[in-house]
Amino acid sequence: MSGNGSDASFTPTAEKIVYTLTQSDAEKLKVDGLYVNGFGVVLSKIEVCVKSSGASSGNGSGNSGGQTQSGTPFANHGALHVSDAYLYDEHNQKYQLYGMSTHGLNFGDDMSRYVNEAAFKTLRDDWKTNCIRLVLYPKQYGGYSDGGDKAALKKIICDGVDAATKLGMYVIVDWHVHNYNPNDTKADAKTFLGEISKKYANHANVLYEICNEPTGSPWSSAIKPYAKEIIPLIRANAPNAVIIVGTNTWSQDLDEAWADKLNFKNVMYTFHFYASTHTQSMRTRVENAVSKGMPIFITEFGTCDASGNGGFNKTESEAWFALLKKHNISHMNWSLCNKNETASAISASCNKTSDWADSDLTESGKLVKAHFLAISSR
Repeated sequence: MSGNGSDASFTPTAEKIVYTLTQSDAEKLKVDGLYVNGFGVVLSKIEVCVKSSGASSGNGSGNSGGQTQSGTPFANHGALHVSDAYLYDEHNQKYQLYGMSTHGLNFGDDMSRYVNEAAFKTLRDDWKTNCIRLVLYPKQYGGYSDGGDKAALKKIICDGVDAATKLGMYVIVDWHVHNYNPNDTKADAKTFLGEISKKYANHANVLYEICNEPTGSPWSSAIKPYAKEIIPLIRANAPNAVIIVGTNTWSQDLDEAWADKLNFKNVMYTFHFYASTHTQSMRTRVENAVSKGMPIFITEFGTCDASGNGGFNKTESEAWFALLKKHNISHMNWSLCNKNETASAISASCNKTSDWADSDLTESGKLVKAHFLAISSR
């Protein structure tokens, strides 16, 4: 393979060939183009990567995720995959996602206004997070399946994915089934997740959470059959995307799910905790599951009790943080908003939607930000 008129040439020795152009070759390539010469040579794809500070940056090619900034979490770590109990990056190194979850984006502008590039950039650069979770309720509060404006709600989610992608962050699209059987909104889940996964088929920074807290739904008779219908829909568009599946009883019944686990690659199982309510016995439950090889993603945690508005508990929160660090468990904090409740990260008196000072944060927000800074690994 060579640039026309260039001396750059070589004989392929592997299925995937990586060649670093000299400056002279790069200039000739711009002018003369590229040709491939050889018996039996088949060229299936060309990927051009720009290296900056040891990080690669793709732009919409293959499974690049379309991100445009080098040195970002996605530029550094690329497409993720699941093996045994852990999440790995494209270099086959264990990788931990962490960041903020939005509140319900169908709750109106009070919640959806935090879906903006400046907010996500603040979380990426000031809080050193690498992921954002976009929450869409189907059944409640004027949600996607509850009389909400489906086109408008879909646009909010897409705006969030686009902003995260531009910033080189990972993003979770959360179909926020809450306290009911996920099959109740299965038809809309198929439509919505099918459309989103098709739109972002080549975005390896996008993860899919297909049922948040399917409470009162036995795993083998309700959740697993639902997942077996939804996962192939996503896989048809994004065959390697990481998919997260909720578990029964507010996503805490891990043993039930692992005893009858799903037979799909790159699948993780949801666990949620609120530090004042879920203490050592729940930490033991998580540790036992990890020891059995169960890949767990804590897509929602709070520093207070399970109501979201109980007492702030720094001690129990820090005990959880130690466990998450020990086992490299990915986790997302509830929630990025200024709602007047303990779990909110932003003070009720603060109307800023980005560039928050520590004085703009709640006790929870300050603790969670400090935790993210302590574990930061770009």
